[in-house]
Amino acid sequence: MGAGYTGLTLGYYLAKAGHEVTLFEKDNQVGGLAGTFKVGNTELEKFYHHWFTNDEHIMGLIKELGLEADIMIRPTRTGMYYANNFFKLSSPLDLLKFKPLPFISRIRLGFVVLAVRMVKDWRKLESKTAVEWLKGICGEKAYQVVWEPLLKGKFGRYAEQISAVWFWNKLKLRGGSRGEKGAENLAYFKGGFAQLANKVKEEINANGGIIHLNCGVEKVVENQTIYTENGEQIQFDKIILTAPLPIISKMIADIATPDYLTQINKINYIGNVCLVLQLDRSLSEIYWLNVNDPDFPFVGIIEHTNFEPTESYDGKHIVYMSKYLPTDEAMYKMADKAVLDYALPYIKRMFPKFEDDWITDYHVWREAYSQPLVEKHYSQLIPAWETPMDGVYINTMAQIYPEDRGTNYAVREGKKMAMEIIDGRL
Repeated sequence: MGAGYTGLTLGYYLAKAGHEVTLFEKDNQVGGLAGTFKVGNTELEKFYHHWFTNDEHIMGLIKELGLEADIMIRPTRTGMYYANNFFKLSSPLDLLKFKPLPFISRIRLGFVVLAVRMVKDWRKLESKTAVEWLKGICGEKAYQVVWEPLLKGKFGRYAEQISAVWFWNKLKLRGGSRGEKGAENLAYFKGGFAQLANKVKEEINANGGIIHLNCGVEKVVENQTIYTENGEQIQFDKIILTAPLPIISKMIADIATPDYLTQINKINYIGNVCLVLQLDRSLSEIYWLNVNDPDFPFVGIIEHTNFEPTESYDGKHIVYMSKYLPTDEAMYKMADKAVLDYALPYIKRMFPKFEDDWITDYHVWREAYSQPLVEKHYSQLIPAWETPMDGVYINTMAQIYPEDRGTNYAVREGKKMAMEIIDGRL
């Protein structure tokens, strides 16, 4: 159940091994959180996506499909908006020139890179929050200027609960994707992530697998039987649920014990609102702009066409403006036009030359379960793949740890589970 990258990977390897596979997806396309929409003749991700050069699992799948030539690796520019100014932060030299911090604080900020490399066992960080860990390394001033706005922008009222493990792994992953001179190199797929997802879909179909789109699963009952949202009742040998845990909890409510439901509901999530602008000109030369202004409603401005050329989108400049937030907050419930109107004054403050008529089109996308909240001792909260119900398994992004969710690790977990089923271990 679910045709995101976990479900697609499971389906691909199981069907390839001769299993009879059926995928159910409530959306009208495969890809999950990497789902897309049309911009001109190209599919563009609803939520910004890229890969790091050390994302070995997704790269391995791409090579297995014979699509290695479609991996595009490009250098990117990273920056920060702080105190009404833009700062480049793409290299160690940029860090040394970062004037909002005293020189000693810049040096201490650089120690974070060394601290990340020195962690050999992430379990030793589980008892610390990201706040405690970062302050201990770089001091109060660097934390307040650089890290606190990003943590609060990402997690809002939950910022001080986030585990040091989550933050450590984020920095570790980004550090491993840098070139010889410290500049970050990122990867993308020719034609967008939809091209890859659809290729996996084709391979599943070619090996006898069936994919039902616009057909979610309503509930799971005894004897490995599901009820679809279309009213069908179907029995299987094994059922694998790849949705967020709160959705799974509702699906299995008829057959799960209260204790098991309590267990899987201990993991909380945060939502996301993503405003995607199509512009007739560029905002800046920066691809990834961290917004370290506590008054600004978006934690990041990602100018996608400073990474993937505008030629892919009929000359349009694509800008993502991302806001993570609990779904009970007002912005999550705003109409699309209200989100745009809310964002415009902030865009104009940041980019004074900006005019409304630069916008040729816009879209607003929402996801209620975009990010599990990785708190202290998160490893103790993660449920196993096996559930107390016979023949029912779960494989979701909340079980990815110590790494953070993403297509690379979705592929890793999907393949790992598929191999255990194929080998008869699951």
